[in-house]
Amino acid sequence: MVTFDGPLSASAYEVLGVTPQVSDDDLRRAYRLRLRQTHPDTGGDAAVFVRVQRAWELVGTSAARAAYDRGRGTTSWAARPSTPGATGTRPRGRSHGQAGAWRRRRYRELLAEQLGHDATDAEAYDPLVVRAASWQARRMLADALAEEATATAIDELGIGFTAWHDVATGEDDEGKLDHVVLSPTGLYGLRSEDFGGPVRFRQGEVIGSHVGGAAPTGDLLARMRIVARAARVRFGGAILILPDDDLDDAITPLGSVRGVPVVVVRRSALRSVLRAGVPGARVLGGNEAFDVRSRLTHTVRVLSP
Repeated sequence: MVTFDGPLSASAYEVLGVTPQVSDDDLRRAYRLRLRQTHPDTGGDAAVFVRVQRAWELVGTSAARAAYDRGRGTTSWAARPSTPGATGTRPRGRSHGQAGAWRRRRYRELLAEQLGHDATDAEAYDPLVVRAASWQARRMLADALAEEATATAIDELGIGFTAWHDVATGEDDEGKLDHVVLSPTGLYGLRSEDFGGPVRFRQGEVIGSHVGGAAPTGDLLARMRIVARAARVRFGGAILILPDDDLDDAITPLGSVRGVPVVVVRRSALRSVLRAGVPGARVLGGNEAFDVRSRLTHTVRVLSP
């Protein structure tokens, strides 16, 4: 289902091309206009057409609109606890570092530059403040949320999995590796992203208007190589995780890129991929897995929250 709840997501009003203060009659007229503009039968974009319909479902009646307007002020983007609590009685995976912490700190720094003062937690994560922040700041917050969602998914896989989050790859913290995961199916490097829109693929790379000139796959592999050399380990595969709405398929194998199998997955499919393994990935033996865990634990430097 199309959602409108991320820092980079357009609001239902923005999708319909109006302001939140628009009258009900003008809102209805805007909806009909957007339907005509985006309908596939008249040359419109099917994906945008679906978003227009979903936006109308959220604000098309007085009751729905009132509920949506209340909800826009209660979106929870505050940081998750530094030490996640256990869920139920199932043992959680082992983890090192705090996913999303570095990007949250950068988001707050960029927001302070824009506002001219350090924002309180309530102000920094107020949806209206977030929507008005610069694109760079919103990207930082969106990626922090993506990293936290990945960490939660890994934690829930159980004690057979170990993760390192916000792994330093050099002097510049901007070039960190989001996650390193040691699983029963292999050793993987992971990147959690939210580009703010759908992506496509070409020659083993992620492309699209929202990606710009970046090379997410190549960048992920470069950061993995730095960690592999430092810890003297060998990665079995690379995983790029994106929001469900931005991918046509749950799992998209990109084949072997620079000798490493790469897959792009929807966030909801990550646990399945980590359990089953990346297609073509090298599987670690039992003794080797213990050795790899020891090397990473003693070599990897995670960024401080």
